[in-house]
Amino acid sequence: MRLVSFLDRAGTPSVGVVDGDVISDLGALLGPAPAAGTGLSPMRRLLARTGGDLSSVREHVAAAPRLARSEVTLQPPVPDPTKIVAAPVNYTDHQHEMNEAVHVSGLGVFLKAPSSLVPSGGTVRLPYHDRRFDQEGELGVVIGRRARNVRAADALDVVAGYTNVLDMTLRGGEDRSVRKSFDTFTPCGPHLVTPDEVGPLDRLELRCAVNGVLRQHADVADLIWDVPRLVEYVSSVMTLEPGDVLTTGTPAGVGEVRDGDEISTEVTHLGRLTVGVSGRGATACPTSGAGRGPVPPAELTPLRR
Repeated sequence: MRLVSFLDRAGTPSVGVVDGDVISDLGALLGPAPAAGTGLSPMRRLLARTGGDLSSVREHVAAAPRLARSEVTLQPPVPDPTKIVAAPVNYTDHQHEMNEAVHVSGLGVFLKAPSSLVPSGGTVRLPYHDRRFDQEGELGVVIGRRARNVRAADALDVVAGYTNVLDMTLRGGEDRSVRKSFDTFTPCGPHLVTPDEVGPLDRLELRCAVNGVLRQHADVADLIWDVPRLVEYVSSVMTLEPGDVLTTGTPAGVGEVRDGDEISTEVTHLGRLTVGVSGRGATACPTSGAGRGPVPPAELTPLRR
């Protein structure tokens, strides 16, 4: 199934199952909504109700109210994860293009602020006019139930589904968690797709384009740490909560984005995540990381054919 988080015409948050241009609203399944600004998002509440097995709501879809997709405003699939955990340098070709001496096994992971989330159809807002910003398309993993010290062999049992992610990046020597946590720097969506519909992860392909020009194209099978290994490691460091998002790293092909650009990312079976880029209101950067840190390519890395 494909699930979305959304706001209806009245601005009420809900969660539903997508079938073409129709959304079956599962909000009533969750009971009375908490007061505005309190409690968990409908998606987090649904994960708690199902124990992370979202396919179990299939039987409720037929009786759910139907909405046209044009009637709702999409949100990120999980609007309020307790954390976004990101894998740096998890493709060998990206390690080479960035001139990195080590990859994920030597770097571990880093955190992105949940406030950096923005939905498909949203806008990435560049904060500075004097720094470089790059796009990084990635496969996102949504955790379905609380997990701690999970073995790789059991890791997929705690996954509720998958989604597209863009890890927008300020280049420079500042800490990764700072460079990648500006508001709007984690576009995510449009759907959360359940594992039964995604199928084997090693058969998925990732594509990312800017202004319709393909920049990144990779096989998910080329991850240095695959999804089970990543879940195993992260859960050995921190407790994963339902709705937490893991981003699995980006392949070669990162490049600079500018005001007016459009970025699209898609992984097999996950739909397409599309956002605009705006530099409106950008100011001079107050930190001095320019010219330090990982070295991005001066020109786009040629795509492998």
